[in-house]
Amino acid sequence: MRGHSKQLMFYSVQESHYTSREYRQELWRYQMTQSMSRRGNCWDNSPMEKFFGSLKTEWMPTTGYQSFSAAQSAIVRYITDYYSDGKTPLV
Repeated sequence: MRGHSKQLMFYSVQESHYTSREYRQELWRYQMTQSMSRRGNCWDNSPMEKFFGSLKTEWMPTTGYQSFSAAQSAIVRYITDYYSDGKTPLV
């Protein structure tokens, strides 16, 4: 967690392991804000689902990456391209 922003947010679904006291304490320990979709409302998470779905199906090679640094640079490139199209909102 070196160099993380104090505004770091962790998005999760409402499953028991994400709502447990221990899990929430760990998030607090790392100064992370937890965000969850409302119960029974699948549309709350649709922008993130689209983003990660596109990342997994359009960008990641089926054979995986050769190293962590190769994965990191490819994903940074994907994020930069994804948000630089002028149509995708940053928030």
